[in-house]
Amino acid sequence: MLHTIILPLSIGFTLFLAGMKIMELALHRWAAPHLKSALERGTSTPLHGLAVGTMSTALLQSSTAVTVITIGMVNAGLLTFNRTLGIVLGTNIGTCITTELIGMNLHALAMPLLLGSIAAWVISALMLEYGLWPASWSDRWVQPFRLSAVACGGFALLLVGIGKMQSIAPHVQESGMFIWFMEHAGSNLLWGIAAGAALTAAVHSSAAVIGMIMGLVTLGAMPIELGIAVVLGANIGTCATALLASIGGSLPGQFVAWSHVVLNMGGALLFAPFIGQLHAAASLLSDEPASQIAHAQTIFNIASSLIALPLCYLPVFRKTIAGP
Repeated sequence: MLHTIILPLSIGFTLFLAGMKIMELALHRWAAPHLKSALERGTSTPLHGLAVGTMSTALLQSSTAVTVITIGMVNAGLLTFNRTLGIVLGTNIGTCITTELIGMNLHALAMPLLLGSIAAWVISALMLEYGLWPASWSDRWVQPFRLSAVACGGFALLLVGIGKMQSIAPHVQESGMFIWFMEHAGSNLLWGIAAGAALTAAVHSSAAVIGMIMGLVTLGAMPIELGIAVVLGANIGTCATALLASIGGSLPGQFVAWSHVVLNMGGALLFAPFIGQLHAAASLLSDEPASQIAHAQTIFNIASSLIALPLCYLPVFRKTIAGP
């Protein structure tokens, strides 16, 4: 078990998180200077906040990063609670891009993309070192080019890690714990939701959990509907980091974190009886099991956010903490 499951899983998970963090840091350095001003200016209504939250998360490739930044801005008095509700809904939509890309089975492109991004970064560094770039290009073209190369390298490393984690699926299928889980989850999909929430809270990455599930459903080791249940749970587990970030902060900042929990948990519980319908809708878009998992998450997050959006306009939220 050590050589067949734990060691490959640890290596794959480490590569995945390293790639995710590299990509997130590069995109954060590129987009963060504009992100705070966008959050301040573009959140006058929940609908505007949803659009800004979606775009910000798509740029940073991390719903957690956007949520934590939002909590920090609320704690600093730059945003009020009522302006954050749309942002929270938007982060759930924007985070689907990563899983959609993973679901496209781009593993064959991982090494060429990694080597290409390294080559692009080295070339840009050498040209900068020897003054081959015009000085006026530095901030406008060179820096975004180098950060894009780093982000692509991080994504390539993420794909390598996902491939490594998915390679253990046949061995996981034979393990006693997995057999026990399948026996219980076969009669009640709430086991899948609970497992997704617990795993995501433990590893602080819903994308990593969903990537492993994609590998299991692709090999037929897990039914797709159970995989979708784990995805619903992963959306609950991703709230753990925001809750940790809110500890010791202001009351409005804690409201942001708890609203994230309520919205994600409410969406998961609302759609739990309709997992079969989610599977049917996802299967209309793709025949590939991994893609169906990604599409189910996208459909679920978009539908949940759109259903919850009108609630953000209720007077109770406007009166809770007055906007600027």
